[in-house]
Amino acid sequence: MTAELAPAVPARAGRRMTVLVTGGAGFVGSHVCVALLERGHEVVVVDNYTNSSPLALTRVEKLAGRPLVAAHGVDLRDRPALSAVFRRYPIDAVMHLAARKAVAESWEMPTEYLDNNIGGITGLLRAMSERGVPRLVFSSSCSIYGDVDAVPVAEDCAARPANPYAVSKWMCEQILVEACRSSAGLTVSALRYFNPIGAHESGLLGEAPRGVAGNVMPNLMRVAVGRADRVSVYGADYPTVDGTPVRDYIHVMDVAEAHCVALEHLDRTGGGVRVVNLGTGVGTSVLELIDAFGVACGRPIPYTIGSRRNGDVTALVADPRRAAREWNWRTTRDLAAMCRDAWRFQRLHPTGYGAGTVPAASAVPAAPAVPAASSVPAGPAEPR
Repeated sequence: MTAELAPAVPARAGRRMTVLVTGGAGFVGSHVCVALLERGHEVVVVDNYTNSSPLALTRVEKLAGRPLVAAHGVDLRDRPALSAVFRRYPIDAVMHLAARKAVAESWEMPTEYLDNNIGGITGLLRAMSERGVPRLVFSSSCSIYGDVDAVPVAEDCAARPANPYAVSKWMCEQILVEACRSSAGLTVSALRYFNPIGAHESGLLGEAPRGVAGNVMPNLMRVAVGRADRVSVYGADYPTVDGTPVRDYIHVMDVAEAHCVALEHLDRTGGGVRVVNLGTGVGTSVLELIDAFGVACGRPIPYTIGSRRNGDVTALVADPRRAAREWNWRTTRDLAAMCRDAWRFQRLHPTGYGAGTVPAASAVPAAPAVPAASSVPAGPAEPR
């Protein structure tokens, strides 16, 4: 990065911007798009639809009551295509959520994870530099912390990434630090999510992964609707309250709203990368989550206990005080709401979104269909 970026117009609350959202059709990305549109921003989406449905974007527009500017089927590693998007729209800021994100899968295909996640961030930074875009909100991950000595975990805790996915996110953060050092005016907020679950309270938007899900909530929902017999819990011999891993679950709409708050505060950080945890500060074990979801769906969720899974850690719970102190922001939804909203989405979409099309605003056709999701049960929480 060598470009000198033009001085940024402050992104104060209430100022409308044109925001590029990468991975905008995905679980978190689609909810971020709703939050941005509801706050009056203009939104351009790029997504390669590897693990998402273009139909989610039609739901985004319906919920927000406003259209997206456009949605483009673009892989961030496709430099000409991405550059064309930046040339076409007056982009003020980027929210980068596009990434592969399943811990177990990252062990099976580590090279693809590094290529996709790191190649995506470098391609994006190049395009931003070419057009002088000075603001970036980056979807990072609590998995960077690894197997910590104690919880809750603050942002200054040493990084100990324990799997290829976590390594890729840690490397992306380091690339962003170097980019900010060499590119005058670039400002980044790296949001270390803990474990987003839940869905939009309307039930129209939620988590509908393609293929075998790596996260716990989609697998709980499959059991609840009869698409799988039981959930596998990977390990019950951890030093926790019931022997299963403990995670900090956060409602996806809290995550989405935090992105908007991060955007409003970007120009107040003085440049560089600022890391912020997104979590509740409350730990929940896998068995406690299973029980809570059983209450939400009105039936117990059968499960089996298996051996530990490579890359899982004992406990990851956020220290959320930096976001509270610097942004005056806190989560507002509890575990019961997360489970209730996730179940509402699942009841309305027992097999996911199905085969959709890109909204009319898009200039790019939908990616080829991917085979329907597997009903094979899979297990516990993965640190996001």
